[in-house]
Formats: sequence, structure tokens, C-alpha cells
Amino acid sequence: MQENPTITAAEIARLAGVGRAAVSNWRKRHPDFPAPVGGTTASPEFDLIQVEQWLCTQGKLPELATADRLWRHLAAASDSPAAGLAAVGAFLLARQRGSRSGHPDAQLAPLLPDVDALADELGAQGAFDELWQRFSAPGPGRPFATPDDLADLMIGLASVGGGSVLDPAAGSGAILRAAVRAGSTSVYGQELDPDLAKLASLWLALHDVSGEVSTGDSLRTDAFAGRTVDAVVCHPPFGATNWGDEELGHDPRWIVGTTPRTEPELAWAQHALAHLRVGGHAVLLMPPTVASRRAGKRIRGELLRRGHLRAVIALPPGVAAPHGVPLHLWVLRRAATDAPPPARALLIDAAGGDLADTAPRVLNAWRAFAAASDGDVEEAGFARAVPVIELLDEDVDLTPARRQPAVVGEASGEHLVRTRERLAAIVGELPALLPQVTPAPDGADGLFLTVGELAKTGALQLIGPVRAGTSTPAPDGPPVLTVQDVLAGVEASGRVDDRFGQEIPLAVGDVVVPMIARQLTARVVTAEGALLGRNLYLLRPNPAALDPWFLAGQLRTSANEKQSSSLSGTLRLDIRRAQVRRLPLDEQRAYGAAFRRLEAFEAAVRETAVLGAELVQLTADGLARGVVRPDDAVR
Repeated sequence: MQENPTITAAEIARLAGVGRAAVSNWRKRHPDFPAPVGGTTASPEFDLIQVEQWLCTQGKLPELATADRLWRHLAAASDSPAAGLAAVGAFLLARQRGSRSGHPDAQLAPLLPDVDALADELGAQGAFDELWQRFSAPGPGRPFATPDDLADLMIGLASVGGGSVLDPAAGSGAILRAAVRAGSTSVYGQELDPDLAKLASLWLALHDVSGEVSTGDSLRTDAFAGRTVDAVVCHPPFGATNWGDEELGHDPRWIVGTTPRTEPELAWAQHALAHLRVGGHAVLLMPPTVASRRAGKRIRGELLRRGHLRAVIALPPGVAAPHGVPLHLWVLRRAATDAPPPARALLIDAAGGDLADTAPRVLNAWRAFAAASDGDVEEAGFARAVPVIELLDEDVDLTPARRQPAVVGEASGEHLVRTRERLAAIVGELPALLPQVTPAPDGADGLFLTVGELAKTGALQLIGPVRAGTSTPAPDGPPVLTVQDVLAGVEASGRVDDRFGQEIPLAVGDVVVPMIARQLTARVVTAEGALLGRNLYLLRPNPAALDPWFLAGQLRTSANEKQSSSLSGTLRLDIRRAQVRRLPLDEQRAYGAAFRRLEAFEAAVRETAVLGAELVQLTADGLARGVVRPDDAVR
């Protein structure tokens, strides 16, 4: 790390929440604006500490939480944020173990007060987790981590339970953390990048998890050669052209045959199988072309014939990098050499939905397939257990969409008419739903209080967010309100699981806000019976002081969203800093009624968009297939 972290003009603009032109004007109009300390004339760099001091003096720097301030210094102080975070992680681990060095790295020393403050507030584990969350957000110089929701789905498909898990391309450890959340008691990883490997290893040590993360190339230098585990879960590198095919031509890991040079992802699949105990599962994230490339036809065929390949799942676009490609998940199972191969393989086409909505459906389809004696599972247009003999054709093409039967009657004339009528009815209701407003005479904003201040005065109670913990699942327990439920504006759909934390019942009038989302959203709870889910703030207003609909409407303003947004575009919300306008209770209720109508209008607009897209597709399909025809068609 550099002793004097620097920052560019573009980063100053993001830091202050302004445009690049504003920074240029400050440099011209304020003689005391810090002078460049590096860079070029076209792209100068400034001392971060000096810039912060100047912005604070001018009142142009929003107040930041300790973790945000510390991460900003770490990110700016090094060309490798992973190395900077690893240095802080090593310091936190030493602090946790009571063996703090009396002579810390001189370049780390200026950050120690903030590191200690964050550790005092959250503990060493919590401090490292907060910084890792900021590191994992996409940004310059930072690798793309496997998103938590995708990692959780992969671990769920692998049926990890309390078993051992290996990730041979571990990155900074996202999949290993998901395995621990799911109950795995020992995890292992290998990663080519030494800084990322150290981050993953530090996380295990700080959380006292059994296992190890080694540095190196898993294909060329397998750190766990000869070791088998209960599950291998991996997001391998895609499209590698120099993966060691020449020196590994007769490697014993190629249990279904030598891997072609142009099929590196299939080498990872065989590497995963080689590390599985018999009956254990491997789940790998794959580019979609692996399912159909001609060069991999022989390997795909052998995986099917020997009973190793059990499922291919097409995911929605954008679930992981590269975000424009609808990636696949491959589910493999290490089959016994003397066991008869399964008659079917499961193909799931979930590319048309959203991962939050489709992940439970994917898991349910996979579990039904794995539990069925003959594996005969079919959901028209979504999942099909395809006979292996059908897949072993000339191409051995495993692309799920190409093996799904068409949905019967999907473009029927009756369905089209009903959809059109529903759309027309909702569009007709929109004007009545929109609240009527007029400009305020004085145009003044008035006095605002932060949520933290309201909590101190007793106007509301701030609860959560609930973190992952341990809980005994109840099969018939109450539903759990999830982040996805809040964002979609639907009723609670989650369930208590093995990593659920404290059970907090929701009451009518509660306001819930996701801690991390792409858009600030606040919802009012309108029915009892659900529990607060993970990563949600719960604001429980005092009915004698705050109207819940007024509170929810005030929270979701663009001003609060701007103050809460990170550099990556994902909101990492500190709800205590959100501002609420101070008004008498009777005026709050009038505003609250308008906010409530506005939410109903928003829900109707969302449904209109969904129905409109459905109507376009139904009409296009119907016209193309001749199920419907234009009214003025020649007869």
C-alpha cells in the first residue's frame, strides 16, 4: 500500500455526490483546493486525505460510516484492493487472537484507528465481513465474486449439509462461505491469485472454520491430490487457452477420457469428479456453449453413459460475470463403477425468469428428480427428465431449451383475449389510483430528522437486520418476509431454514427496508403472521408519533437513496442516516394516504408492464402459428 493514497477527479466527484464539472469548477474557483500530487495533466491525481479535509471544510462531504471511510482509504491506497484488505484482515486476526504486533506495517499504521474503531463496534469477524462486502462489489481492479444468491443455489444443489466441500477455483471464498452458511463443517479451496487465496483463508480463520485454502493452479498443481470430499462446488475460469492440456494429457483425473484442448471447462468437470467420494455431488457454473460444442461431444457422452452427469440448468442472464450471457449450472454425481447408470438426466430451462424467483423452483425440481426412483419429472416449458438414450444423439446437445416441449395452448385465442381484457382494465384504473397533488404555497421542505434521531426520541423502534444464524426449522412454521418479497411488493414467501437467525414476528404497521439492494425500497406490513427475514431493517413506528405510510414514503426519496448509494451502484443502506420530514401527526396521515395510493399506482404500473409483455408474446406466437389471425385478413 502507498503511504499517501491518491484519488482522481472522477473519484472525487463520486465521493462528494456531484458531477465531474463541479470538481473542475472547484479547482478553478477555490485557490485552496488541493494541488495534484501525481497522474498526468489530462488525468491528475490528488492526495485523498487533503481532498477529504477540503471537502469537510466546505461542507461538501457526506458523513460516512466507519466501514465506508476505511474501505475508501483501502481502495485508494493500493492498486490491489485484495492485498490491502488482506493486510487489514491479518491485523484483525492477530487482534482476535490477542497477539497484535507492536510494529504493524508502516503503510497500514494510518488506518489503524479506523480498523480498531470498526472492530470495537462489530468485532474482528464483523469488521472483516463489512469490508469484504465492499470489496466484493464490482469496481475497477476488483474481480467479480460469485454473488451470494447464486452461491447459495449451487450449494443447495450439491446437498452439502454438514459434509466437506472443496472449491478448486475459490476466488475470495464466496462459495466456501455459502457452504459454511449451509452447515458445512470443513471447507477447502485452491486459488491461483495469492491475495484472493489469503482473503478466503483469513475468512475461515476469523470464523474459526475447519479447512484450508491453498495458492496455486488446481489443474496443473493440485493441492488436494488424492483427497475426496462430499461435494465440489466451483465457478471455474471460462475460456482458458493455456490450461495445461499438453502436460496433463494422461492425467489420472480424466476418468471419462482425455480432455480436448478447446474444452477447459470439461477439464474442471473431471477434476471435480476426481475429488468426489462415490455418491457425492459436484456443481459447476459453466458457459452455455459447453453444452453443445462439437469438440466436447465425446466427453459429454461419456459423462452421461457412466451416470456422472445428472442435470444441466440454464440460468437467467446477469446472475454472474459475464453478465450478458445466460450461464448454465452442471450437476454431477460420482457414480459407482459397478452401478447401472441412471436412465434419465434433468434439463431445466430457467433462463427466462429472475434468479430470486426461479431458485426455489429449480431446487424443488432437482430434489424431486433426485428422489424419484425412475427420475421421471416434467414441468412443461421449465424442467424435463430426458432419457439418456435421447441425449446420446449425433450432437449430444445438452442445451435445456432445445429439449423442452412447448407449453400446450400457450398462445390460444382465449388466453390472448383474457390477457388483453385484464390489461385494458388495469390501464383504465390508473388515473384513479394516482394521488392528486398541488404545489405547496411556500415551496419549503421544512425540518428533517434522521431515523437515528427518531429512534432516540422514541418515535420509532429500529430492529435488525437479522443476520444468518442457527435455528431449528419448523416444517409448518410461519412464512419469512425476504428481501425479494419486499422488492417485488408481494407477501412473505420464505421459510425458516438451518441458517435462520433470531425470529422476529412482524406486526401491521411495521416498515421494512432492504439493507442491500439496487434501489431504496420501503414497504408497510399490512398483515400479521410473518417473520422478519435476513438483511432487512425493521422500523416499528410509535402510532402516537409516526404514521407508517408517511414514514415509508419519506424513506424512499431520491435524496435518501443518493446518500445511501455506493460507488458500485448498489445501495448499502445505513438506515439511521435516512431523513424524515417533521410534521404533525394529522398532516402525516394526509401525506401517508397519498403515499399509499402512490404505492398502489406503482403496483398497477408493474402489473401493466408484465401483462403488456405477455400480450405481445402471446400475439406474436399466435400469429406465427396461425392460432389467431388479423381481423382484416383476407378470407
